[in-house]
Amino acid sequence: METTIQLHNTSKSFRKKKVLDNINIEVMRGQIYGLIGPSGAGKTTIVKLMVGMDQTDTGSVSVLGNKMPNLEVLQQIGYMAQSDALYAELTGAENLKFFASLFKLKKSEQTTRIAYAAGLVNLTDQLSKKVSAYSGGMKRRLSLAIALIQNPQILILDEPTVGIDPELRRTIWQELFRLKNEEHKTIIITTHVMDEAERCDRLAMVRQGHILTEGSPADLKAQYETDDLETVFLRAGGVNV
Repeated sequence: METTIQLHNTSKSFRKKKVLDNINIEVMRGQIYGLIGPSGAGKTTIVKLMVGMDQTDTGSVSVLGNKMPNLEVLQQIGYMAQSDALYAELTGAENLKFFASLFKLKKSEQTTRIAYAAGLVNLTDQLSKKVSAYSGGMKRRLSLAIALIQNPQILILDEPTVGIDPELRRTIWQELFRLKNEEHKTIIITTHVMDEAERCDRLAMVRQGHILTEGSPADLKAQYETDDLETVFLRAGGVNV
């Protein structure tokens, strides 16, 4: 299998506080890779390094064989941040058109991609409204649509289903599986929801800037002699359960 993303001996500090310590991750093409852990564990810092928004103190980050940050590689990454980076005084449609214009898409392709992304997140009927009138869940859905807009090779989604109703969450996961299986996209997801972690091909369990353990959900449960990932996380962290 082809390696899409690799972090090698990666560490990162902010104001002398180490937030990542010697992180090693390898993500393959056509794989859904989950980063699971509590708030403040370091998951968002890891994905920011993958996107090139932050730089390592030590170690390296490569995406599609290129050292990050790299502007050309960014054309191949769809990124959904934990905080919605939207233009509140523009409509949903205007936000989608603006972000589509940042990528090398023909106008006809932009129209097709906007329709696809808006339909997937069930926002087609809401695109004429200003984003300032959107609920929190609608903003998350628009952020996900923007991440998909340029048909990227890699999707990096930081807690993408927070605030999204269960029916739409199921639809989104069905599409993620399709993108993985049919289009061989590489998908990175951060989550603290165990049932979403179960859907990933591989998981890295992160706490206090360290990877506690890494592997497929089935292998991790076998290794820690349990049938649920929450117990895996606790046992990997040294808790007797």
